Parts: sequence; C-alpha cells; structure tokens
Amino acid sequence: MKLRRRKEPKRLMPIRDPKDPGSGVFTRRALLLMAAQTAALGVLGRRLYDLQIRDGDHFAKLADNNRISKRLLAPPRGLIVDRYGVAIAANKTNWRALLLPEETTDVQGTIDRFSTLVPLDERDRARVAREMRHKRKFVPVMLRDFLSWDDMARIELNSPGLPGVLIDVGTTRFYPYGSLLAHTVGYVAPPNEQDVAKSALLALPGMRMGRAGVEQSQDDLLRGESGSVQMEVNAVGRVMAELDRVEGTPGDQISLSLDVGLQQAVLGRIGDQVASAVVMDCRNGEVVAMVSNPSFDPSLFDSGVSRAQWAEWTSNERTPLINKAVAGVYPPGSTFKPAVAMAALSSGAISATDRFFCPGHFDMGGARFHCWAKYGHGSLDLHQALKFSCDVYFYEVAHRIGMEKIAESAHAFGLGTELGIELPHQREGLIPTPEWRRRHGHHWNGGDTVVSGIGQGFVQVTPLQLATYTSRIATGRAVEPHLVRAVNGSVGAKAEPTNWPALDMDPKFLDALRGGMFAVVNEPHGTAPKARLDIPGVQMAGKTGSAQVRRVSRALRESGHFNSASLPWEYRPHALFICFAPFDAPRYAVSVVIEHGNAGADAAAPLARDIMTDALTRDPVNHRIPPGQTVADAE
Repeated sequence: MKLRRRKEPKRLMPIRDPKDPGSGVFTRRALLLMAAQTAALGVLGRRLYDLQIRDGDHFAKLADNNRISKRLLAPPRGLIVDRYGVAIAANKTNWRALLLPEETTDVQGTIDRFSTLVPLDERDRARVAREMRHKRKFVPVMLRDFLSWDDMARIELNSPGLPGVLIDVGTTRFYPYGSLLAHTVGYVAPPNEQDVAKSALLALPGMRMGRAGVEQSQDDLLRGESGSVQMEVNAVGRVMAELDRVEGTPGDQISLSLDVGLQQAVLGRIGDQVASAVVMDCRNGEVVAMVSNPSFDPSLFDSGVSRAQWAEWTSNERTPLINKAVAGVYPPGSTFKPAVAMAALSSGAISATDRFFCPGHFDMGGARFHCWAKYGHGSLDLHQALKFSCDVYFYEVAHRIGMEKIAESAHAFGLGTELGIELPHQREGLIPTPEWRRRHGHHWNGGDTVVSGIGQGFVQVTPLQLATYTSRIATGRAVEPHLVRAVNGSVGAKAEPTNWPALDMDPKFLDALRGGMFAVVNEPHGTAPKARLDIPGVQMAGKTGSAQVRRVSRALRESGHFNSASLPWEYRPHALFICFAPFDAPRYAVSVVIEHGNAGADAAAPLARDIMTDALTRDPVNHRIPPGQTVADAE
C-alpha cells in the first residue's frame, strides 16, 4: 500500500501591530547608536582640527617652550681707550651660575643644595633673596660668579638635583692699568633696585653700571643692547644643547684724550706724594693727563669691596677714593694773582705801569697783612709784582677794586665754576662775594677782600680749574676741559681749537699777564727759577703759589722764628704751580697741587717742570702713533 506523505501546514509571518510598544526596537536603537557615534566622531574630528590645524602653531610653541629655554643675554660693555687706541677699560670672560626660578618648584631647596657644592655666604644669600623679590620668575638670578673649573664640574655633575640652575658665560670689567687711571676712568658695580626700576636691561645677570669717572658719565653709551640664547633642555631642566644664540650689541667705544704713557710718566714724577696734576692741550681743552695720588684698584668694585678694604680707604687721611683733580678744593694762593690783576686792568682801576710800594706789610684799620718777603719789595709795577709774587701789591689792588670785580674775572677764567668735563662728582670750589657772605648770615669786611687778593681766605679752586685758567690765559680762548675725544672713531667738534670763542678780555691785558708769568720762570730773581725748562729754544711761563691751611699769628710772623717746614705734615701749606709752554706758541698747560708740600717754588715748580718736559717730549696732541711708552724716570 502506497503511503502518502503528510503535508506540513504553511507557516505565516506574524503581523506586527504598529501600536505594539515592542515593535521596531532594534531599528531605533541602531539609529540612535549610529547618531551618537557620528556626533562623537564629529566632536573628536572638530577637536582634532582645532588642535592640529587651527591651534597647531600655538601648541607647537607650548611644546617648544617645554623643550627650549630662552633667555636674554647681557651685552658686552663698550671699551674705553686712550687717544692711541690703547684699552684702558676692557672686558674678560666670567663664568657664573644662574638660577631660573620658574624652572624649579623648590627654589630654597635648590639654593641649599647648590650651596653644598659652591658655598654661599650670608651676603650672597641676602643678595639672591633680594633679587628674587624684585625680579620676575623668568629673569635669571645670579647665584655666584667668577666660578673656577672645579666649581663648574661639581655643578654639572650634580645638575639633575639642581633644577633651574645653569652655567653661563659672560663678561666682567677689566682695568689693565689698575690704579693709574682709576679716578678718571672710574669703575662699575652691580645696579641697585632704583637702577633696575628705570631700565629692565639692568636686571640681567652680569649687567654693571658706571659708578665713577667716565664709566658713569658715559654709561648710556657704554651699556649696549641685550642679546638672547635658546637652549634645549630635558625633563629635569638639564641643558642638552644650545640651539641658537644672538649676541648682544656691544656698547660704544669711547676714545679719551688721555695718553697712557704720559699718565704713567706724571705718576712716576709724583711718586708717593699726596698730589694731583692736570695736563691740558691749552688750544682745545683736551685733558692729556690727569693724576690724583694716592689711588685705588677699581676692579675690586666689580666683584665686591670687603668691609675691611672699605674701612681702610675711608679712614686714610690721604683720601685715595677722592679724585683730587676735580673734587679736591684748595686755596689757590698766589696762583690767583693773575686773575686779580685782570680784574684791576679791565676795570681801569690800575694800569700795567702803575707802581705801589711794598714795605713788607699792608695795614688796614687795626689789622696788618704781611707780605711773604719780610722786608718788602719796594716800588713795583704789575710785571714786577707778578715776577716777585708781591702780596702787598695785590692787597692794595684788591682793596681798590672790591671783591665783586675779582669774582667776575675769576669766573671768566673758569675758577669757582662747574666745568663741562665728562666727570661726575666735580666740585665748583668758591669765589666768595659779599652777597655770598650775607646769605650765610655773616658780614663781609675789608679784610676778607684783602686776603682774597692773594688767593687766601674763603677762595677755593680745584686743580682742573687751575689748568683751565692757565689755558685761557695762554690762548685767550674760553676753552672747556674735556676727556671724551671720539665715540666709535668719530672725533667730536671740541677737538678743533677754532671752535672755542675768544675771551671777552683785552688782548694787551692778557699779554701783561703772560709777560709777568714769563718773568716768574725766566728772568733773574723770579720766584720759580727751578721751573726753567732744559729744552733748547723752549721757554715756559708760570706762577707759584703756597696756600696756608691754618692761620699764623702776627706775633709768630714778626718773631723771625716761623718756619712752616717744621710744622706737622697736616699743618704745612699746600704747594701749587701753574704753567704753560712753549711761551711763544702755547700748547700745554699744567697745574700741580701738592698737599702740604709747603713752598710752591721749591716743591711744585720742579715737579711741574718735569711734567711739562714729559708732555713736550711725547707731544701726544701732535702724534697719531704713540711715541716712546716711557719718557720719565720713575724715581
């Protein structure tokens, strides 16, 4: 029997009710998931676009900042050279350790660890703390300078434990001639807080400011402009490589009118005397030598002067820190007499041929004023009065014309005024007047005028003023002393003699003064025969001076036993001498002041003669290449 296969019933797909909440679940979830993924990818894409395209440069810079350390470099200070280009203020390499506060999270800990390697004393720590308070974190602070090779090796070996500490090479000021030019060239020292507030450049490690001399007066020109350096550092801040360096722009080169060789010669002549001397080109006012003795080592101020050294300087009665040429004030003594003579001639109170009698003293009221010659000089005219340096003659002249006219003449010659030389801390001195005396609550009397007539009393001048005064007598021009001859090789207008105007003085009166000063040195019985030059065909004119530093009583003078040379050193008169040469074509003017040197004729005149001989032998103003470096015997 044939079996029949059973037929399976056909299965039908269920019909989903659209109102059923369970229908279409899979499809909506898939769509939502796809939408969320698309949105996330969009946000991520947008963020990637922002990071890599729009802000890519910004983040690249941030990454470089983490890898690259960039800081400013102090510029090399400009050189100071003499008239021949000989360096008298230069720079030398200085290795130092710097701290970048922004690159360490524990500044004090870093400093303490550094101190175990290179000791920091309390003074160093106080300085570092002070600088960190007043500087921004990205400005380096100097921990120690003048590092040795051993110091640098220890720092490099332990650099992983010293984040923010790096070794830097800079420059420090170097003075090849040391104390020889200290007062004129000056010195540099670290800037203080007030200085840094005025110029951000001064906050850089290694920056120095001029504190005296030409270094101070020309500081803006010498300072230069900062440079920069980029270094690659690792995660702990250790320097891996130097990527780029842009050196700072050096300061200007300042060429002075000084001749180092002549300066050495002048100091050799002075020896160990407490003295100052100025040599000027009387045609244009260039100072070719300026010596103040004793002196000091200017390099000590760059690295720091110890308390012991400072105490030694400031307690020294010979005042080594003071530039006596511009800040030392002295009674001019008889060197003042030509100025008094010019006042009398210009006012018409006397003529050059008028004669006065000198009995050895001048009486006014109840006071007697003595001449240096006990028995007097007899009858004299102006030429003889200058030649013999008669005090009575100038007592009489001063009494006749009054102090106002004397002051006017003195100021015209540059005495008692602030001169235009490029040096700070110069003093004006004083040419007193009745008005000045009244302002100070005192009465001016006739005796004040009389003693002022011989450069005593309240009259005070500086050696530089005396040299300027002598130059103006010699040339008849209103020359001003100056030291800066050229900047970056460009010679200034002051070097040209014709740029200086003529003095408002009658030439025949100036001739009368020159003739009297010639007689002082060259005619028989002049007061300075020891100043006569031993150079064939060259003659010098000059004027002696001795300035008392304490009053000598009338009784002591008239006793015949007074001898100023027997007084203690600090009570002896100052010895002075002024001169110019050659007489017929003046080129150099010299002033010499020897503190407590006693007699100008015996002490200052021979010294001035030797200095003038050196100047004429070297003749620096007429040589472009230096003559022999030494012309004077140091003895």
